[in-house]
Amino acid sequence: MSIGTVKAVEIGDGFAVAARKGSQTNDPMGASGFVKNSSGGILAGITTGQDIILRVFCKPIPSIALPQQTVDMDGRARSFEIKGRHDICVIPRIVPVCEAMVCLTLADHWLRQKAVRL
Repeated sequence: MSIGTVKAVEIGDGFAVAARKGSQTNDPMGASGFVKNSSGGILAGITTGQDIILRVFCKPIPSIALPQQTVDMDGRARSFEIKGRHDICVIPRIVPVCEAMVCLTLADHWLRQKAVRL
């Protein structure tokens, strides 16, 4: 949650599994491995060897060119408007940031596992 605009992260089928039965979210195995990947490549905190699938949900940019309400340091109601050019969408910038964070997290856990073996 260290990426400012990110408000939720789901792995695999994520939030959708809350409305399903366990039989619908199970990742059965066949002779050549897992048949499906509802878990997004992670079961019980351990990778399954399948592709890791993550989705992040970002809040909309609040800096818009419309009047907005706030309060000042004395608690008085104030209105303000943002002037100038601002990004209207974080998606072009957030994708590489999220990819980098996943890589850092995976590397961190790999190093933790390596340290346990020493």
